[in-house]
Amino acid sequence: MSYKLFLGSGSPRRLALLQQMGVAFEQRVIAVEEIYPQELKGVEITDFLARLKGKAHQPQLQQNELVLTADTLVWFDDNALGKPKNEAHVIEMLSKFSGETHEVITSVCLSSKTKQTCVQATTMVSMAALSKADITHYAKTYKPLDKAGGYGIQDWIGLIGVSKIVGSYTNVVGLPTEKTYQLLLPYLSSITS
Repeated sequence: MSYKLFLGSGSPRRLALLQQMGVAFEQRVIAVEEIYPQELKGVEITDFLARLKGKAHQPQLQQNELVLTADTLVWFDDNALGKPKNEAHVIEMLSKFSGETHEVITSVCLSSKTKQTCVQATTMVSMAALSKADITHYAKTYKPLDKAGGYGIQDWIGLIGVSKIVGSYTNVVGLPTEKTYQLLLPYLSSITS
């Protein structure tokens, strides 16, 4: 059977990474209220939300259609940090990360009409000591309100502030490409545009 793949994410970074992987797909975004049970921690949260986003697509999927959804969060000091609410929130997050190490967790979910399969990636990111001036400049100039943890590793702050990463770089960008490739591998030869 030939399959059609949809990317169920509006993230320009996920879109670009999947395109760079050479996979044929179309983008189809369904807005989902990203609320999860408060007792969940770390990867349990990203798994729950990636599956939730996939479930929103399942009623519309045909038998030969698949949708790829994902969720990324920053886990720091036993707390989940998603996208910042405003510029002040960006500054608060980056001030906490300064001189510290945090985890970036992504779950990627592949959904068919009747089944869901998830993979996860965790990357440890260490930040150098960041000056208040650098943090404020980044928040005001780059306005990273659509990025988990309030920063993009591929942005200026990542270039000047990230001292070490352990794990997948593309995970921190928003889509762990190696894990995503393995998830799609059984279907790759049959995915058509």
